[in-house]
Amino acid sequence: MSLSAEFSPFLRARRLAWNKALVTIVILAVVVAGCCYYAGLFDVERLTEGFPSLVSLIGEMFPPDFEQWKSWVKPLVDTLAMSVGGTAIAVIVSIPLAVLAARNTSPHPLVFYVFRGLLNGLRSIPELIMGIVFVAAVGFGALPGVLALAFHSIGMVAKFFAESIEHVDPAPVEAARASGCSSLQVIVHGIFPQVFSQMADTAIYRWEYNFRASTVMGMVGAGGIGFELIGSLRIMQYQEVSAILIVILAMVTLVDAFSSYLRKKTQ
Repeated sequence: MSLSAEFSPFLRARRLAWNKALVTIVILAVVVAGCCYYAGLFDVERLTEGFPSLVSLIGEMFPPDFEQWKSWVKPLVDTLAMSVGGTAIAVIVSIPLAVLAARNTSPHPLVFYVFRGLLNGLRSIPELIMGIVFVAAVGFGALPGVLALAFHSIGMVAKFFAESIEHVDPAPVEAARASGCSSLQVIVHGIFPQVFSQMADTAIYRWEYNFRASTVMGMVGAGGIGFELIGSLRIMQYQEVSAILIVILAMVTLVDAFSSYLRKKTQ
């Protein structure tokens, strides 16, 4: 048998795989192009007409006006408190939910599907909509922002926790069961030590996201620096808007740097 004949099945399989990949890429490209066209991204005339207005608006935002910076300190503290409080509540609640929503720790398939459905439902409602609901329920201030961030974060954080639990090494779990540990002891001693670092990373990343999201919560009356931002936008004080955006950027940079430090400590 010749060398080419020996490798021909392999080459045909590789060619078929490449053809499938090419077809998939073409289909995705067509879908993406169709969505961009539907959204008006290819409307060159409209984009061209809007560009001078954008340049004019950016010009009105400079130089930034920091005259009212003292009045932004408390909203910044509110924003930071909302992100920390919302993330803390989400992490605490997500741990037991993740155990119930993981295939290898859920006590029954029905429980698994119920709690996975619950997490899907929490993720499907944007935190901005939750903010509007909680503002209507408990009034203005940081409290509705904390609740909105917490409930939305639970859906995402618990999902990541559950997936981490599902991918643990089964050997320590089986060893804990063989030594006579209860189900709770198996989870505490056989599963949690394996997923602690992943859970910590998820919590820290979610805190970063929640800080950014908390700046938006103020736009629906949930307090924070976002409330100051939307107030300046409404009265068209664009120089003040640019100053607030710079302050938000500085805070986001500090939060990112601190979260990177925390990740290094938890590894």
